[in-house]
Amino acid sequence: MSRVDDDEDGSRPLAVRRQAFDLDEMERLFRDAPAAVAWLAGPRHEYRLANDAYLRLVARPALVGMTVAEALPEIAEQGFVRILDEVYASGKAYVGTEVPVRLRRPADGLLQERIVDFVFQPVRDAQGRSTGIFIQATDASQRVGAQAALRESEAKFRAITNSIDQMVWATLPDGFHDYYNDRWYEYTGVPYGSTDGDAWSGLFHPEDQKRAWAVWRHSLATGDTYHIEYRLRHRSGHYRWVLGRALPVRDEQGRIVRWFGTCTDIQDIVDAREVLSRSREELERQVELRTQQLLQAEEKLRMAHKMEAIGQLTGGIAHDFNNMLQGIVGALDVIRKLEQTGRTANIPRFVEMAMSSAQRAAAMTHRLLAFARQQPLAPQGVDLNALVQSLRELVRRTAGESITLDVQLEEGVWLTRCDTNQLESAILNLAINARDAMPQGGKLTLRTQNVTLPPTQLGPDEVLAAGEFVKMTVADSGTGMPQDVIDRAFDPFFTTKPIGQGTGLGLSMVYGFARQSGGFATIESRVGEGTAVSLLLPRWHGEASDGPVVQPVSEIGQSRGETIVVVEDDDVVRTLAAETLTGLGYRVHVAANGAEGAALLNELGAVDLLLSDIGLPGGFSGKQLADAARASRPDLKVILITGYAQEAMDADLLAQRIELLRKPVLIDVMLRKVQDVLRPR
Repeated sequence: MSRVDDDEDGSRPLAVRRQAFDLDEMERLFRDAPAAVAWLAGPRHEYRLANDAYLRLVARPALVGMTVAEALPEIAEQGFVRILDEVYASGKAYVGTEVPVRLRRPADGLLQERIVDFVFQPVRDAQGRSTGIFIQATDASQRVGAQAALRESEAKFRAITNSIDQMVWATLPDGFHDYYNDRWYEYTGVPYGSTDGDAWSGLFHPEDQKRAWAVWRHSLATGDTYHIEYRLRHRSGHYRWVLGRALPVRDEQGRIVRWFGTCTDIQDIVDAREVLSRSREELERQVELRTQQLLQAEEKLRMAHKMEAIGQLTGGIAHDFNNMLQGIVGALDVIRKLEQTGRTANIPRFVEMAMSSAQRAAAMTHRLLAFARQQPLAPQGVDLNALVQSLRELVRRTAGESITLDVQLEEGVWLTRCDTNQLESAILNLAINARDAMPQGGKLTLRTQNVTLPPTQLGPDEVLAAGEFVKMTVADSGTGMPQDVIDRAFDPFFTTKPIGQGTGLGLSMVYGFARQSGGFATIESRVGEGTAVSLLLPRWHGEASDGPVVQPVSEIGQSRGETIVVVEDDDVVRTLAAETLTGLGYRVHVAANGAEGAALLNELGAVDLLLSDIGLPGGFSGKQLADAARASRPDLKVILITGYAQEAMDADLLAQRIELLRKPVLIDVMLRKVQDVLRPR
């Protein structure tokens, strides 16, 4: 008779088959487990099993048969073997959370710190005695790093929002308020956290609650900008008018993920509106009470406009001057190298490049001083008619054959006193603008006349006294300007010309010169009918009047014939980069804008390095060009050059393996950076 626990053929006991199956299944599950797991046997903690995830974590190819101290001596040095001893002896598990563990890299023998979550679980026999330890571990480095980055980001966000005057708040997509900056609590005087959720509406004036809720619900339902004026209870107990405004933040699918909003105290502005809406008699009674408040509100508004203009001015100056300095510094650097090596034949060419950039910088400085009304002037008595006559031929040649010049000089035009050179420059600037406004040809008119003006309001606090003026008008029959362009035409760096074709300082220089000379300028224009710009200068009753030392550097080595694409909109900077790189044996291809650079990269085969300015014309930045190029060339080396101080964050670029140079940069510095980036790793 066969036993019931034997195989059907009686060849092997069934219990043995089950045990073998269980061990095989257990080993497979152990090996394929997603977490890092290992099984240690005996008091010496000998590895009996370790899955692939565990081997990757400790950076070892094999561990079975070795003790922990033998396989991972750095672990023993950090006290983990002692913990294993305690777990084995006590039979109690040990749990470690976000524990720093230094593991030695086989490649170079250096210790690399990882953040690990792990469990040391004792394994017992049927009598409850420890026979080994089961280890489960998870590499938490990325999670901990992400949490740290999130905390840093949140800290920066709070620092930024708490540094501004407005009350800032944020909500979840359904409108649940979960954040207010310190200004909110300072303004309202309520305890922190007391207005979370929908409790904020309790601070609204009772008459405004229904209307404010309706507007807010509409924005939540449609995603439209939230914009409303309502009364908010101040910490003083009084209600003050505020302007509430919020915008939604959307994810890549267009879904709203948060709302960010602000509240701005506009009580002074509301008071001013109420005063203006009253009768004349009431207005007169309130003028003395409100004058100081109105002046303060106007001062805040003027300061806001001034800061906007300063921001625009400094940004434009930084970009243009850094380009010019790059041309000067780079050309001089090449000249020095040519002299050191005895190759003097090409020196005149680079001297011309440096001079060209220097002259552009001088012209920019000249225009900036004119705009700021701080330029040194040499005023003298000027016969405007005689001056225009002397400029007639120059203006005619400048305008071109397609434009008819009409000079209308009123007889007996008074003398004025100003800087003759500046006046000539202003007239020529206006003539060039007029020419550009008539691309198909037309009529250019230069006209002089005497005018007597009453007191003239030039600005909120600026009135020009009545008097006699000489008027110089430059008119064209060109495209004309809409009113919004006229309103900004004298603003610094405002231009309607494409990038690279105008600095936006021409008209602001003209206006600055006129004001510094005691006069002013005006613009009259209609779209499709032409433009007339007039300089008005005061009548005069007198008579008419006839770098730092550059240290030597070591020689730059020759290339191995790598291919480099250089993208730079400034001609001098582009030429300097291409010439010097070619001289070292690199195969250099150049482009003047982002679109040309992209086309060049598509045409070329293998490319070793992209060297590009960040700020490029045509709406395609150097960073965007690098991203597009790396889509098909993931290993492409990239160096970006910028003329702005904060145009890109070095840390962000470093994370993307992108090098950054800031203009002006010495040619040797650029060449060394190129060679360093291209050096085999």
